[in-house]
Amino acid sequence: MVTVKAHPAEVGALAPDFELQDQHGAPVRLSRFRGRKVVLVFYPLAFSGICHGELSVLRDHPIDDAQVLTVSVDSVFAHRAWADREGFTFSLLSDFWPHGQVARAYGVFDEAKGVAQRGTFVIDREGVIRWSVVNPSSQARDVADYVKALADIS
Repeated sequence: MVTVKAHPAEVGALAPDFELQDQHGAPVRLSRFRGRKVVLVFYPLAFSGICHGELSVLRDHPIDDAQVLTVSVDSVFAHRAWADREGFTFSLLSDFWPHGQVARAYGVFDEAKGVAQRGTFVIDREGVIRWSVVNPSSQARDVADYVKALADIS
């Protein structure tokens, strides 16, 4: 049985604020990026095949006009090892404890599996969610969709 919040954070709503540690242990607060567009990417687990593919695309085709923040329930230490191995320079944020709290706030936490689904939220300069997509953990997302959504935001 998969238990996921029925509705992800909604387009048009203020993005739930949070503070998580990145792969270097530094705190990252979403509201700190007001004035910039943000692509918030939830993924199930580091070192897994589909997640590796998706984050490698973000590494190889940077999104220049937005801050990319990625989030999983992995520890800071796992994120650091993965970022170092793969050359990820964007923030890999640890939603480790309280386990999945931020993924729950965005409605993308899979209670049965204990990981986030593949949720992506494009947030405008004022902190409002302007576009989102949620895929099951077995289905990769297309970064071209994020880029198009960003282009539609002034």
